[in-house]
Amino acid sequence: MSVTAIIAGAGRLPGLLVKALRANDAPVMVAAIAGTGAEDPGGVAFMPFHVERMAVLFDELTNRDVTRVVFAGGMSRPALDPALLDPGTAALLPRILPALQQGDDGLLRAVIEIFEDRGFEVMGAADIAPALCPGEGVLTQSAPSEQDQADADRAATILSTLGPLDLGQGAVVAQGLCLAIETLPGTDAMLKFAADYPRRPDPNGARGVFVKAPKPGQDLRVDMPVIGPATVAAAVKAGLAGIAFQAGGVMMLEQAETVAAADAAGLFLWSRAL
Repeated sequence: MSVTAIIAGAGRLPGLLVKALRANDAPVMVAAIAGTGAEDPGGVAFMPFHVERMAVLFDELTNRDVTRVVFAGGMSRPALDPALLDPGTAALLPRILPALQQGDDGLLRAVIEIFEDRGFEVMGAADIAPALCPGEGVLTQSAPSEQDQADADRAATILSTLGPLDLGQGAVVAQGLCLAIETLPGTDAMLKFAADYPRRPDPNGARGVFVKAPKPGQDLRVDMPVIGPATVAAAVKAGLAGIAFQAGGVMMLEQAETVAAADAAGLFLWSRAL
């Protein structure tokens, strides 16, 4: 029987996917990217690897009857160590190095193509565990006001405009003004910036909305946007009224905990069409 390999970075998502696959009696293993902090979920084969030895990884996956791979978890751009390169991976450098100079989407597309060229089917995390993507609706006791909805619309417009430039997946808008956009440092850095800039034109007006969505045309098999309890905590520190995100295009980890944290803070979580 063919095996699914989870190419794992940091966080809980790899373990959740292992659990989902095992619930369906699907054979699974974890190939953990060295240096990301990927954790062994237990109960399945766990194989750390260096990106400088990707060709060796391909051979090992083939020997283990892997036909499908799923990328999951937090991953930073690797600083390649020439001393670790094997000849097969060195031959891939003309494809890898230019991709490292692109945005996240360009880099990940190149990685997908390399895996597919070696005969692996690249799946998305949402294909394995679709329940991680909430459907449309307000998930919390608090709901967005008319001004919050207008701010969310404004943030969505900003994201759709910047998307072709392969920038980030998030923006913060308050009272119609863009306070922050997500760039290479990521969501946490963006929300920290918003927290460090607490001023609003009307101190008694709308507090602002963080909108999270994939880039237009983004391949959702890798780097699908994710929110969770830590996102709620960061939004609270930034003084925002809520978080809006694209229904079907953003995963919510630890859903019960995330909603409970938002309710406790009086924050809204709004899964909406963007």
